[in-house]
Amino acid sequence: MAELETMGTIPDAPLDGLRARLVERAAERGLLDVAYRTLDTALGSLLLAATPAGLVSVTFDGRDPIATLDRLASAVSPRLLETPARLDDAARRLEALIDGRARAFGGPLDMTLARGFGRGVVERLREIPYGETRSYAQVAVAVGSPRAVRAVGTACRRNPLPIAIPCHRVVRSDGALGQYVGGIEAKRLLLGVEAASPPAPLVE
Repeated sequence: MAELETMGTIPDAPLDGLRARLVERAAERGLLDVAYRTLDTALGSLLLAATPAGLVSVTFDGRDPIATLDRLASAVSPRLLETPARLDDAARRLEALIDGRARAFGGPLDMTLARGFGRGVVERLREIPYGETRSYAQVAVAVGSPRAVRAVGTACRRNPLPIAIPCHRVVRSDGALGQYVGGIEAKRLLLGVEAASPPAPLVE
């Protein structure tokens, strides 16, 4: 019985190799549109997703990714596959930002999920310098809609690429941190890292 159980066990290494070959074949045949992986960080478990154009989504639900994967399947493509190696560079860049070892993401981004008014807001967020903050009201002025303060807040909350695109640098006019998609503690940590000291040169 023990011999049969042993014979029926497939080592992890061959499975990893098989998975890698399947991913490679899917990509070659144009069957893979969205690659994804999880990443454990000081902010919690993140779910990263990328298309051939670049990183398309970062969410704070790495432990329970079903809702995000459903959203990606509907909004981008149903041809998703968990392929950690394809996101190694993006993961390294995000970790460098979280740890204070980089000033900007630096890798390619796919802005497919940023649309309409939110797209304009997200583009402005990329212009906020490292270690600085802007108020929601200031961002509203920057996008040409000074009365749309609440809409700016909504756009920040819906930013598909938090950390890579620094919505954490937007705070309330009274100095309070305001809301953050990853939670207030995550926002405080990111701002604290940026304020602590200038980081090392950009991660290439």
